[in-house]
Amino acid sequence: MKVCIIGNSLTSLALAKALTNNEIFVDIFYTKKKPYYNKTRTIGLSKSNIDYFNKYIIDIKKILWPIKKIKIFSENSGNKEIIKFEDQNTNLFSIMQNHKIYSQLTSELNKSKFFKLRKYTTLNNLNKFKYDLIINCDYDHEITKKFFSKKFEKKYDSVALTTIINHEKLKSNNFATQVFTNKGPLAFLPMSNDKTSIVYSSRKGSNNIDIEKIISKFNFNLKIKKIHEVSKFELKSLNLRNYYRGNILAFGDLLHKLHPLAGQGFNMSIRDIKNLVEIIGNKIKVGLPLDQTVCSEFEKKVRSENFIFSQGIDFIYECFNSENKIRNNFIDTTVKYIGRNKIINKYFKKIADTGLQI
Repeated sequence: MKVCIIGNSLTSLALAKALTNNEIFVDIFYTKKKPYYNKTRTIGLSKSNIDYFNKYIIDIKKILWPIKKIKIFSENSGNKEIIKFEDQNTNLFSIMQNHKIYSQLTSELNKSKFFKLRKYTTLNNLNKFKYDLIINCDYDHEITKKFFSKKFEKKYDSVALTTIINHEKLKSNNFATQVFTNKGPLAFLPMSNDKTSIVYSSRKGSNNIDIEKIISKFNFNLKIKKIHEVSKFELKSLNLRNYYRGNILAFGDLLHKLHPLAGQGFNMSIRDIKNLVEIIGNKIKVGLPLDQTVCSEFEKKVRSENFIFSQGIDFIYECFNSENKIRNNFIDTTVKYIGRNKIINKYFKKIADTGLQI
C-alpha cells in the first residue's frame, strides 16, 4: 500500500505519521521544504484529540500547556463574565506552539522507513508513481484548481493578529479568557506561567489597530514585560463542495476553514485523520484495495458533520458581531442563562472536545 500526500502542512505531517505508524508507505510532496511557522502562532487541542494524538500519532505531552477553565466576557456587559467552562476532573484543552509540533513531527517522520519527502511534481508525474491514494493538502497545487475549486466560501472582512506576551510569573496560569470586544473577539491563551498567546480578530474597518492598547484594555491579571512580534492574516471560512475526484482526496484546510474564535480548525483536521485512518485500516484488515471507495466513504462519514459544525462556529461569531454593532445585551443575557444550565454547559464542552456525532 502506498499513499501520496501533497503539501507539508501540520495536518499533512500528522496524517503521514498516523499512516506510517500503520506500516503504510507515504510520500509527501512539498513546495517549500521547511514552511515558515511563526513562533507567535499557537494551537489549542481538545482532550480527546490529545489522547488520540499521543496514542496513534506521536507523544506531544512535553510541548502542551493545560487549560483547566475558560472564561468568556463581553465588552457590552461591562467586561463582566457572561459564561465559563470548567471541569474539576480533567483539562478542557491544551495549548502548544505550531513550530514545536511541526519540528517534532518532522523529526519522527524522518526516522521512519515508510516515509519519503519529495519535491513538488505535476499531476501527470504523480500518476507515474501509481499511488493507491493521493491526498491533497496544498492550496496552490494544480490538483486544487482542477478538481477542488467549488466551495462555500465566506470572507469575514476581518484580520487576525497573533502574538505572545511575556509577563510576571503567575502561581497558576491555566485559565483562558475570551473577550467579545466591539471590534472583534480577543483571546488570552496561557502557554506557561509567564507566557500567554494572544489571538485578536478585528474588522478591517478598524483602522490602525493598536494591539498593545487592546491587550492593555482587556488584560485582567497579567503584568506585561514584553509583547513579541505581531503576525497578521485575513480571515475567511470555507467548506468544500466535493471531497474527492477518483482516488484523489482533498484534506485539511482545503475541506474546511473556520473563524479562529473557537480554536477548532486543527481539531477538526485531527478528527478527520482519525476517521480516514480508521477507514483505511478497515480496508486493509479485510484485504480490500485502497482506492476511491476510501474517499467516498470518508466524504459520506464526515462532510455533513463538518459543515454543520463550521456553520455553528460562524453563527456564534455573527451573533456576537451583530450585538456589538447595535450595542444590545440580549445575546449576553441569553448566553448567561445557557451557561447556568449544567446540562447545556456540559453539552457544549462535549461538542468542543469531540465535535458533532451525527
